[in-house]
Amino acid sequence: MMKRLLTIQDISCVGQCSTTVALPLVSACGVECAVLPPAILSNHTGGFKSWSFVDLTAELAKVEAKWVEQQIGFDAFYTGYVCESHIEPILSIIRTCSNPGALRIVDPAMADNGVLYKGFAADFPAKMAKLVAGADYVLPNLTEA
Repeated sequence: MMKRLLTIQDISCVGQCSTTVALPLVSACGVECAVLPPAILSNHTGGFKSWSFVDLTAELAKVEAKWVEQQIGFDAFYTGYVCESHIEPILSIIRTCSNPGALRIVDPAMADNGVLYKGFAADFPAKMAKLVAGADYVLPNLTEA
């Protein structure tokens, strides 16, 4: 039976990052890659002067309820770029939709070159720590570490 990984991170429509990169890579490894974007951005936040941002936080609990109703579970969870409002819903989804032994992989995507990404407050790293705390694997860059 094919393993199923859920990636929870934004869809940046331009910029070759987040879900647009995770989906083909995970799929190429022979793992079903389910996606749950907590936000959609016109482009990523680095190297562009501006972007549009559609927050889907309110949809996360609705998706979770349908998955619980249909007994959909995941063998692994992979989070990337998420906002503060996404952290608690993500933790809930992991609690309710984990298959036995499910892995938690967190890329705390929030900074580069010693600087937080635009849009993140100075206290965001402490909030991201809640998501990192239960991870089996953490994939930070040097700044995030």
